[in-house]
Amino acid sequence: MRAIPAAPVRYAWLALIVALPAQAELPAGPGMAETERLCQGCHDISQSVSLRQDRNGWSATLMKMVGFGVKASDEELGVLVEYLTKHYPAGELPPLDVNAARAIQLESRLSLKRSEAAAILRHRDEHGPFKSLKDLLAVPGIDTGKIESKQDRLVFRISSGS
Repeated sequence: MRAIPAAPVRYAWLALIVALPAQAELPAGPGMAETERLCQGCHDISQSVSLRQDRNGWSATLMKMVGFGVKASDEELGVLVEYLTKHYPAGELPPLDVNAARAIQLESRLSLKRSEAAAILRHRDEHGPFKSLKDLLAVPGIDTGKIESKQDRLVFRISSGS
């Protein structure tokens, strides 16, 4: 008689089955194999490509991943940037509401490090919503230049519950 796996194991298998089709949906073309090989070791492919960035954004993201230890040649990185830019372009992204953004959104949309995104969230939790760019730039430990260069993509909505 086979033992029934514990609930977390059953749910893990379910999550894996549900995630597989999303990973298989990468468009065919030069760079697809590199994207699968280099990105899926650390990320769910569908989450990785959901960022929708321009060439500079994808380049910055890949350089960040190299900094985290991804092993890829310059040629592979070039192919990856071309593939991601072609198939997952920035398009018209809505402005990023700094007061509602999650860490991954801050990282990807503003090209921030994880520690910088965490500092923003921590500051927001401790001091309440940001009212302006000036408030955001006052967060200790962040690269203000990155944020200033993308300030046109930011909004500071304050909900009535905040």
